[in-house]
Amino acid sequence: MISHYSFGNLVFKGKFYNKDLIIIKLLNEERIISNWWRKEGHLLQSEDLEEVWKSKVDYLIVGTGAYGVMKVHPEVEKKAKELGIILEVYPTSSAVKRFNELYSQEKSIAGAFHLT
Repeated sequence: MISHYSFGNLVFKGKFYNKDLIIIKLLNEERIISNWWRKEGHLLQSEDLEEVWKSKVDYLIVGTGAYGVMKVHPEVEKKAKELGIILEVYPTSSAVKRFNELYSQEKSIAGAFHLT
């Protein structure tokens, strides 16, 4: 679970992160992609999520930053739909809450979090 989020900072399972990251939680595995970079900083594109697409999650929760500055390219929505992944996009504080709800329900999820 994510125990803390504030501008530029996130704590997941007691570990502190201050760079954007992806958390992938499958039924029998968890992976962190720390220091996550996108092709264009404030535009999320399909190619930025290759690890998520390979993971076969049921949900992808995107945190667009403290003020919702990061935009999601329509190709991301299209790819998620093609793969049967439910895509939800929120400012990061709301994305953290939704991620934690799904995490506690033992869902197969990925969270892609822009922290600033």
